[in-house]
Amino acid sequence: MIPGVLVGHHHRVEPGWATGTTVVLVPDGAVGAVDGRGGAPGTRETDLLDPANLVQRVHAICLSGGSAYGLAAADGVMRWLSERSIGFPVGSQPHHVVPIVPGAVIFDLPMSEWGNRPDASFGYAACEAASPAFELGCVGAGAGARVGSLKGGVGAASTTVGAHRIGAMAVVNAAGEVVDRASGLPWLPSLGTTAVALPERKPEGLNTTIGVVAVDAELSKAECQRLAMAAQDGLARAVRPAHSMFDGDTVFALATGAVPLAEPRPFALDALCAAAADMFAEAVVSGAREATSLHGVVAFRDL
Repeated sequence: MIPGVLVGHHHRVEPGWATGTTVVLVPDGAVGAVDGRGGAPGTRETDLLDPANLVQRVHAICLSGGSAYGLAAADGVMRWLSERSIGFPVGSQPHHVVPIVPGAVIFDLPMSEWGNRPDASFGYAACEAASPAFELGCVGAGAGARVGSLKGGVGAASTTVGAHRIGAMAVVNAAGEVVDRASGLPWLPSLGTTAVALPERKPEGLNTTIGVVAVDAELSKAECQRLAMAAQDGLARAVRPAHSMFDGDTVFALATGAVPLAEPRPFALDALCAAAADMFAEAVVSGAREATSLHGVVAFRDL
């Protein structure tokens, strides 16, 4: 996606299981920010991303299924990083570090038998699998995801803006639909141009789309937060309704700092924000397009 940014998945998809964890690793650290919307968030370590707070750089973002239980996956990510002495320095020795691992979860519990959910071993295994190239669809945190009445999954998109590379990854598990139920047409044409008949789905009241937008630009925490805010606009383009009381939509932003931001700075940042919205919208579409039918939940590609 972006140089210096690695993505790894670990999941179990089998009878009784459809859940997993996705880790976005930045071993060299990256400036981090977050924007959360909707009424049912499940998050970890998001307060430290406030621009007013001490820590400036994060080392991984942990995205997981399992609802609040799945937050435990971040413990495995911390262990993997600490074994490599990667983290915020707190002592005189190289291994005296605290890895900074914010995270968020989706509600996918009905897709597995009760008690089958990600734990610390999922986070550790996802780190072991991390690489610049990664799979999309019903993998990692998207294994048990749904979007409205359809199967959801992990999607991604990236583009170039001037001298910068920007990319987005989304775990698409929204209460809203990617298809207009009245017309049968997708909200975004890039998902398809043929009308489809959506299956009925009984609302369960707990959902959430989570993801990451990453850029190689040198940004402050406050500037990085603007990227996360813009990405949420992209989510609202692709899924309707978005940011409901039953979603905990959370988008993280990472800036590796490899390329200085051009002057005049506000205009360069604004161009990146516009791209963040576009790429997150396309990542949501990608998550719905790449998903495959599973455990009786039909995928868009099969309609």
